[in-house]
Amino acid sequence: MIDSDLVAKKLALIETCVHQLRTLARPEAIRTDVREQRFVEHTLQIAIQSALDVASHIVSDERLGEPETNRDLFDLLVRATKLPEGLASSLRDMAGFRNILVHGYQEVDLGIVEDVLQNHLDDLLAFVAAVRGGGPAPSK
Repeated sequence: MIDSDLVAKKLALIETCVHQLRTLARPEAIRTDVREQRFVEHTLQIAIQSALDVASHIVSDERLGEPETNRDLFDLLVRATKLPEGLASSLRDMAGFRNILVHGYQEVDLGIVEDVLQNHLDDLLAFVAAVRGGGPAPSK
């Protein structure tokens, strides 16, 4: 059974992170202010991790399959018609980006940070809407 309180808290956290990024972040300073860079990276990390947590919870509770990676969570949600492919593709990319942020597999490309900040925050909100609506969000 899905823990609706846990899912609601995680979805609200995604919304909070997106709001903070939109209102507090200074994208023009990411390359010159290490505190700004860290704020944006960490807030993105929290938002993406929350999306992964929700996806994992749904996949597990609804027995949608056994993901081998975090990216696979979104494939399983597409197969279960809970997410459209376009949105899942963006979320898979964010999962990979989160791995770079967390594990330091390679140096963080600030161009990617800027791209996510400027062009993909709505994808996180579309994920929230899809989960809350119980069905796929509009395809991108």
